[in-house]
Amino acid sequence: MLQPGLSLQFELKVECDVMTIPFDIPSRILVAIGGNATHPEDIEGTSREQKVIAASTAAALLPLALLDNELIITHGNGPVVGKILMRQALTRGTIAPMPLDICVAHSQGGIAYLLVQAMENALREADSSRHVACLLTQVEVDEDDPAFSDPSKPIGAFYDAEEAERIGAELGWLMKEDAGRGWRHVVPSPKPKHVCDISLVQVLARRGTVVIAGGGGGIPVIRGPKGARKGVQAVIDKDLTSAHMANVLGIEMMLVLTAVPKVAIHFGMPEQRELDFVTMREVRALQAEGHFPPGSMGPKIDAALRFLEGGGERVIIAQLDEAMPALRGETGTHIVADDR
Repeated sequence: MLQPGLSLQFELKVECDVMTIPFDIPSRILVAIGGNATHPEDIEGTSREQKVIAASTAAALLPLALLDNELIITHGNGPVVGKILMRQALTRGTIAPMPLDICVAHSQGGIAYLLVQAMENALREADSSRHVACLLTQVEVDEDDPAFSDPSKPIGAFYDAEEAERIGAELGWLMKEDAGRGWRHVVPSPKPKHVCDISLVQVLARRGTVVIAGGGGGIPVIRGPKGARKGVQAVIDKDLTSAHMANVLGIEMMLVLTAVPKVAIHFGMPEQRELDFVTMREVRALQAEGHFPPGSMGPKIDAALRFLEGGGERVIIAQLDEAMPALRGETGTHIVADDR
Protein backbone atom coordinates (compact mmCIF):
# COMPACT_ATOMS: atom_id res chain seq x y z
CA MET A 1 0.00 0.00 0.00
CA LEU A 2 1.24 3.49 -0.78
CA GLN A 3 1.92 5.69 2.21
CA PRO A 4 1.79 9.47 2.68
CA GLY A 5 5.03 11.21 1.80
CA LEU A 6 6.13 8.56 -0.68
CA SER A 7 7.65 10.05 -3.82
CA LEU A 8 7.25 7.91 -6.91
CA GLN A 9 9.41 8.21 -10.00
CA PHE A 10 9.15 6.09 -13.08
CA GLU A 11 9.78 6.06 -16.80
CA LEU A 12 7.12 6.00 -19.47
CA LYS A 13 8.24 4.11 -22.57
CA VAL A 14 6.68 5.56 -25.70
CA GLU A 15 6.98 5.08 -29.44
CA CYS A 16 7.67 8.62 -30.56
CA ASP A 17 10.54 11.05 -31.17
CA VAL A 18 11.40 11.04 -27.47
CA MET A 19 11.95 7.44 -26.49
CA THR A 20 12.00 7.69 -22.69
CA ILE A 21 10.20 10.35 -20.67
CA PRO A 22 10.95 10.34 -16.91
CA PHE A 23 8.59 12.23 -14.63
CA ASP A 24 7.39 12.22 -11.05
CA ILE A 25 3.83 11.80 -9.94
CA PRO A 26 3.13 15.44 -9.10
CA SER A 27 2.16 16.57 -5.64
CA ARG A 28 -0.89 18.42 -6.99
CA ILE A 29 -3.44 16.55 -9.10
CA LEU A 30 -6.95 17.24 -10.36
CA VAL A 31 -9.02 14.13 -11.10
CA ALA A 32 -12.12 14.46 -13.29
CA ILE A 33 -14.56 11.54 -13.05
CA GLY A 34 -17.12 11.04 -15.80
CA GLY A 35 -20.83 10.96 -15.02
CA ASN A 36 -21.25 7.54 -16.60
CA ALA A 37 -18.38 6.22 -14.48
CA THR A 38 -20.22 7.11 -11.27
CA HIS A 39 -23.70 6.28 -12.59
CA PRO A 40 -23.49 3.74 -15.45
CA GLU A 41 -26.38 3.61 -17.89
CA ASP A 42 -27.04 -0.09 -17.18
CA ILE A 43 -28.19 0.41 -13.57
CA GLU A 44 -31.65 1.21 -12.24
CA GLY A 45 -30.27 4.05 -10.17
CA THR A 46 -31.36 2.82 -6.75
CA SER A 47 -29.69 4.30 -3.67
CA ARG A 48 -28.12 0.94 -2.93
CA GLU A 49 -26.57 0.73 -6.41
CA GLN A 50 -25.23 4.25 -6.14
CA LYS A 51 -23.62 3.50 -2.77
CA VAL A 52 -21.94 0.39 -4.20
CA ILE A 53 -20.62 2.41 -7.16
CA ALA A 54 -19.39 5.17 -4.83
CA ALA A 55 -17.52 2.58 -2.76
CA SER A 56 -15.95 1.17 -5.92
CA THR A 57 -14.93 4.67 -7.02
CA ALA A 58 -13.41 5.34 -3.60
CA ALA A 59 -11.41 2.11 -3.81
CA ALA A 60 -10.03 3.17 -7.20
CA LEU A 61 -9.03 6.61 -5.88
CA LEU A 62 -7.70 5.44 -2.51
CA PRO A 63 -4.07 4.96 -3.67
CA LEU A 64 -4.05 8.61 -4.81
CA ALA A 65 -5.57 9.80 -1.53
CA LEU A 66 -2.90 7.91 0.45
CA LEU A 67 -0.14 9.95 -1.15
CA ASP A 68 1.15 13.18 0.36
CA ASN A 69 -0.50 15.48 -2.17
CA GLU A 70 -3.08 18.11 -2.96
CA LEU A 71 -5.98 16.21 -4.49
CA ILE A 72 -9.03 17.81 -6.10
CA ILE A 73 -11.83 15.73 -7.59
CA THR A 74 -14.52 16.84 -10.02
CA HIS A 75 -17.34 14.68 -11.30
CA GLY A 76 -20.02 14.53 -13.97
CA ASN A 77 -23.72 14.49 -13.23
CA GLY A 78 -25.40 13.79 -16.58
CA PRO A 79 -27.33 10.60 -15.73
CA VAL A 80 -28.37 11.93 -12.31
CA VAL A 81 -29.57 15.36 -13.39
CA GLY A 82 -31.39 13.62 -16.25
CA LYS A 83 -33.36 11.56 -13.73
CA ILE A 84 -34.13 14.65 -11.67
CA LEU A 85 -35.63 16.21 -14.79
CA MET A 86 -37.53 13.01 -15.55
CA ARG A 87 -39.14 13.16 -12.10
CA GLN A 88 -40.23 16.69 -12.86
CA ALA A 89 -41.76 15.60 -16.14
CA LEU A 90 -43.65 12.77 -14.43
CA THR A 91 -44.93 14.93 -11.55
CA ARG A 92 -45.46 18.17 -13.48
CA GLY A 93 -49.19 18.18 -12.70
CA THR A 94 -48.73 18.02 -8.92
CA ILE A 95 -45.31 19.43 -7.97
CA ALA A 96 -43.87 22.75 -9.10
CA PRO A 97 -40.77 22.14 -11.25
CA MET A 98 -37.31 23.36 -10.21
CA PRO A 99 -35.17 25.50 -12.51
CA LEU A 100 -32.16 23.79 -14.03
CA ASP A 101 -29.55 25.53 -11.86
CA ILE A 102 -31.23 24.08 -8.74
CA CYS A 103 -31.42 20.65 -10.41
CA VAL A 104 -27.65 20.82 -10.97
CA ALA A 105 -27.17 21.82 -7.32
CA HIS A 106 -29.28 18.85 -6.18
CA SER A 107 -27.24 16.43 -8.28
CA GLN A 108 -23.97 18.02 -7.15
CA GLY A 109 -24.80 17.62 -3.48
CA GLY A 110 -26.19 14.09 -3.75
CA ILE A 111 -23.30 12.66 -5.76
CA ALA A 112 -20.67 14.38 -3.62
CA TYR A 113 -22.30 13.16 -0.38
CA LEU A 114 -21.93 9.55 -1.53
CA LEU A 115 -18.35 10.12 -2.69
CA VAL A 116 -17.31 11.94 0.50
CA GLN A 117 -18.70 9.21 2.71
CA ALA A 118 -17.26 6.36 0.61
CA MET A 119 -13.81 7.94 0.39
CA GLU A 120 -13.61 8.72 4.10
CA ASN A 121 -14.71 5.16 4.89
CA ALA A 122 -11.98 3.81 2.60
CA LEU A 123 -9.38 6.09 4.20
CA ARG A 124 -10.38 4.99 7.71
CA GLU A 125 -10.09 1.33 6.70
CA ALA A 126 -6.56 2.17 5.53
CA ASP A 127 -5.83 3.82 8.92
CA SER A 128 -5.62 7.28 7.36
CA SER A 129 -7.14 10.30 9.11
CA ARG A 130 -7.26 12.40 5.94
CA HIS A 131 -10.50 14.34 5.49
CA VAL A 132 -12.69 14.68 2.40
CA ALA A 133 -14.92 17.70 1.82
CA CYS A 134 -17.43 18.81 -0.80
CA LEU A 135 -17.86 22.42 -1.90
CA LEU A 136 -21.15 23.23 -3.60
CA THR A 137 -19.66 25.09 -6.54
CA GLN A 138 -21.12 27.94 -8.55
CA VAL A 139 -19.43 28.67 -11.87
CA GLU A 140 -19.86 32.00 -13.60
CA VAL A 141 -20.60 32.08 -17.32
CA ASP A 142 -20.92 34.98 -19.73
CA GLU A 143 -24.55 35.97 -20.27
CA ASP A 144 -23.55 36.86 -23.85
CA ASP A 145 -22.08 33.43 -24.51
CA PRO A 146 -23.26 32.27 -28.00
CA ALA A 147 -24.58 29.05 -26.44
CA PHE A 148 -27.56 30.94 -25.01
CA SER A 149 -28.81 31.83 -28.48
CA ASP A 150 -28.32 28.28 -29.78
CA PRO A 151 -29.20 25.67 -27.12
CA SER A 152 -27.77 22.34 -28.28
CA LYS A 153 -26.89 20.22 -25.24
CA PRO A 154 -29.39 17.32 -24.88
CA ILE A 155 -30.17 16.21 -21.34
CA GLY A 156 -32.65 13.84 -19.75
CA ALA A 157 -34.91 11.19 -21.23
CA PHE A 158 -35.99 10.50 -24.81
CA TYR A 159 -39.61 11.19 -25.79
CA ASP A 160 -41.69 10.59 -28.88
CA ALA A 161 -42.81 13.62 -30.87
CA GLU A 162 -46.23 13.87 -29.18
CA GLU A 163 -44.82 13.59 -25.65
CA ALA A 164 -42.09 16.09 -26.46
CA GLU A 165 -44.57 18.66 -27.70
CA ARG A 166 -46.80 18.26 -24.65
CA ILE A 167 -44.01 18.25 -22.05
CA GLY A 168 -42.18 21.09 -23.76
CA ALA A 169 -45.30 23.25 -23.67
CA GLU A 170 -46.10 22.46 -20.05
CA LEU A 171 -42.57 22.89 -18.65
CA GLY A 172 -41.26 25.47 -21.09
CA TRP A 173 -38.55 23.11 -22.34
CA LEU A 174 -37.01 23.42 -25.78
CA MET A 175 -37.22 19.96 -27.37
CA LYS A 176 -35.18 18.76 -30.36
CA GLU A 177 -34.91 15.47 -32.20
CA ASP A 178 -31.70 13.63 -31.25
CA ALA A 179 -30.06 11.60 -34.04
CA GLY A 180 -33.14 9.57 -34.83
CA ARG A 181 -33.41 8.23 -31.27
CA GLY A 182 -36.24 10.45 -30.10
CA TRP A 183 -36.81 13.96 -28.79
CA ARG A 184 -34.92 15.44 -25.84
CA HIS A 185 -34.76 18.59 -23.79
CA VAL A 186 -31.90 20.77 -25.07
CA VAL A 187 -30.27 23.56 -23.09
CA PRO A 188 -27.39 26.03 -23.53
CA SER A 189 -23.90 24.85 -22.59
CA PRO A 190 -21.81 28.01 -22.08
CA LYS A 191 -18.08 27.99 -21.35
CA PRO A 192 -16.91 28.39 -17.74
CA LYS A 193 -15.61 31.86 -17.00
CA HIS A 194 -14.87 31.84 -13.26
CA VAL A 195 -15.12 29.22 -10.52
CA CYS A 196 -16.66 30.96 -7.53
CA ASP A 197 -14.81 30.55 -4.24
CA ILE A 198 -11.84 28.93 -5.99
CA SER A 199 -9.70 30.24 -3.12
CA LEU A 200 -11.58 27.96 -0.71
CA VAL A 201 -10.77 24.97 -2.91
CA GLN A 202 -7.12 26.00 -2.81
CA VAL A 203 -7.02 26.52 0.97
CA LEU A 204 -8.65 23.18 1.75
CA ALA A 205 -6.40 21.31 -0.69
CA ARG A 206 -3.28 22.90 0.80
CA ARG A 207 -4.40 21.77 4.25
CA GLY A 208 -4.43 18.19 2.99
CA THR A 209 -8.17 17.81 2.57
CA VAL A 210 -9.35 15.87 -0.48
CA VAL A 211 -11.66 18.41 -2.14
CA ILE A 212 -14.67 17.45 -4.26
CA ALA A 213 -15.80 20.50 -6.26
CA GLY A 214 -17.19 21.59 -9.62
CA GLY A 215 -19.65 18.70 -9.80
CA GLY A 216 -21.52 18.52 -13.10
CA GLY A 217 -19.46 21.43 -14.40
CA GLY A 218 -20.73 23.63 -11.59
CA ILE A 219 -24.00 25.44 -10.95
CA PRO A 220 -24.26 27.96 -13.82
CA VAL A 221 -24.60 31.57 -12.70
CA ILE A 222 -24.11 35.02 -14.17
CA ARG A 223 -22.71 37.99 -12.28
CA GLY A 224 -24.38 41.38 -12.19
CA PRO A 225 -22.67 44.79 -12.20
CA LYS A 226 -22.49 44.92 -8.38
CA GLY A 227 -21.34 41.32 -8.02
CA ALA A 228 -24.75 39.79 -7.36
CA ARG A 229 -25.11 36.33 -8.89
CA LYS A 230 -28.16 34.54 -10.22
CA GLY A 231 -28.65 31.07 -11.66
CA VAL A 232 -29.29 30.50 -15.34
CA GLN A 233 -30.91 27.69 -17.29
CA ALA A 234 -27.86 25.91 -18.65
CA VAL A 235 -25.34 23.17 -18.02
CA ILE A 236 -21.56 23.54 -18.16
CA ASP A 237 -19.28 20.85 -19.50
CA LYS A 238 -17.60 19.13 -16.56
CA ASP A 239 -14.29 18.60 -18.31
CA LEU A 240 -14.02 22.25 -19.39
CA THR A 241 -14.67 23.38 -15.81
CA SER A 242 -12.07 20.87 -14.59
CA ALA A 243 -9.48 22.22 -17.04
CA HIS A 244 -10.27 25.83 -16.08
CA MET A 245 -10.04 25.04 -12.37
CA ALA A 246 -6.73 23.23 -12.79
CA ASN A 247 -5.25 26.11 -14.79
CA VAL A 248 -6.33 28.73 -12.25
CA LEU A 249 -4.81 26.67 -9.44
CA GLY A 250 -1.59 26.08 -11.37
CA ILE A 251 -1.96 22.30 -11.33
CA GLU A 252 0.40 20.46 -13.68
CA MET A 253 -1.50 17.22 -14.30
CA MET A 254 -5.15 16.44 -14.95
CA LEU A 255 -6.37 12.85 -14.76
CA VAL A 256 -9.62 12.23 -16.64
CA LEU A 257 -11.25 8.97 -15.57
CA THR A 258 -13.95 7.50 -17.74
CA ALA A 259 -15.46 4.19 -18.86
CA VAL A 260 -12.76 3.28 -21.41
CA PRO A 261 -9.06 2.45 -20.84
CA LYS A 262 -7.65 4.69 -23.57
CA VAL A 263 -8.60 7.16 -26.28
CA ALA A 264 -8.98 5.40 -29.64
CA ILE A 265 -9.13 6.50 -33.25
CA HIS A 266 -11.33 4.75 -35.82
CA PHE A 267 -13.41 3.79 -32.80
CA GLY A 268 -15.61 0.72 -33.31
CA MET A 269 -14.05 -0.10 -36.68
CA PRO A 270 -11.69 -2.95 -37.67
CA GLU A 271 -8.77 -0.50 -37.84
CA GLN A 272 -9.42 0.87 -34.32
CA ARG A 273 -6.17 1.92 -32.64
CA GLU A 274 -5.65 3.05 -29.05
CA LEU A 275 -3.42 6.02 -28.32
CA ASP A 276 -0.70 5.68 -25.68
CA PHE A 277 1.34 8.88 -25.86
CA VAL A 278 0.55 11.87 -28.07
CA THR A 279 1.40 15.55 -28.24
CA MET A 280 -1.04 18.42 -28.62
CA ARG A 281 -0.01 18.81 -32.25
CA GLU A 282 -0.80 15.17 -32.99
CA VAL A 283 -4.14 15.36 -31.20
CA ARG A 284 -5.15 18.48 -33.14
CA ALA A 285 -4.35 16.71 -36.41
CA LEU A 286 -6.48 13.71 -35.41
CA GLN A 287 -9.24 16.04 -34.24
CA ALA A 288 -9.23 17.79 -37.63
CA GLU A 289 -9.71 14.38 -39.26
CA GLY A 290 -12.93 13.94 -37.26
CA HIS A 291 -11.77 11.22 -34.85
CA PHE A 292 -13.28 12.72 -31.68
CA PRO A 293 -17.00 13.45 -32.24
CA PRO A 294 -18.92 15.73 -29.84
CA GLY A 295 -21.09 12.91 -28.50
CA SER A 296 -18.21 10.76 -27.25
CA MET A 297 -14.57 11.67 -26.63
CA GLY A 298 -14.80 15.15 -28.17
CA PRO A 299 -15.45 17.17 -24.97
CA LYS A 300 -12.60 15.43 -23.13
CA ILE A 301 -10.16 16.14 -25.96
CA ASP A 302 -11.30 19.80 -26.09
CA ALA A 303 -10.76 20.10 -22.33
CA ALA A 304 -7.36 18.42 -22.53
CA LEU A 305 -6.18 20.88 -25.17
CA ARG A 306 -7.52 23.85 -23.22
CA PHE A 307 -5.73 22.66 -20.07
CA LEU A 308 -2.42 22.26 -21.89
CA GLU A 309 -2.82 25.60 -23.68
CA GLY A 310 -3.43 27.18 -20.27
CA GLY A 311 -0.10 25.97 -18.87
CA GLY A 312 -0.80 22.38 -17.88
CA GLU A 313 1.86 19.78 -18.63
CA ARG A 314 0.07 16.46 -18.96
CA VAL A 315 -3.44 15.03 -19.33
CA ILE A 316 -4.08 11.35 -18.77
CA ILE A 317 -7.35 9.82 -19.97
CA ALA A 318 -7.90 6.38 -18.46
CA GLN A 319 -10.43 3.97 -17.02
CA LEU A 320 -11.71 4.69 -13.53
CA ASP A 321 -10.40 1.51 -11.90
CA GLU A 322 -6.95 2.06 -13.43
CA ALA A 323 -6.29 5.48 -11.85
CA MET A 324 -3.04 4.58 -10.13
CA PRO A 325 -1.62 2.44 -12.96
CA ALA A 326 -2.37 5.35 -15.30
CA LEU A 327 -0.42 7.74 -13.08
CA ARG A 328 2.47 5.25 -13.07
CA GLY A 329 2.45 5.32 -16.86
CA GLU A 330 1.27 1.73 -17.25
CA THR A 331 -1.98 2.50 -19.05
CA GLY A 332 -4.18 5.32 -20.29
CA THR A 333 -3.67 7.88 -23.03
CA HIS A 334 -1.07 10.52 -22.13
CA ILE A 335 -1.37 13.88 -23.89
CA VAL A 336 1.45 16.38 -23.37
CA ALA A 337 2.32 19.87 -24.50
CA ASP A 338 4.31 20.08 -27.73
CA ASP A 339 7.50 21.16 -25.97
CA ARG A 340 7.60 18.09 -23.71
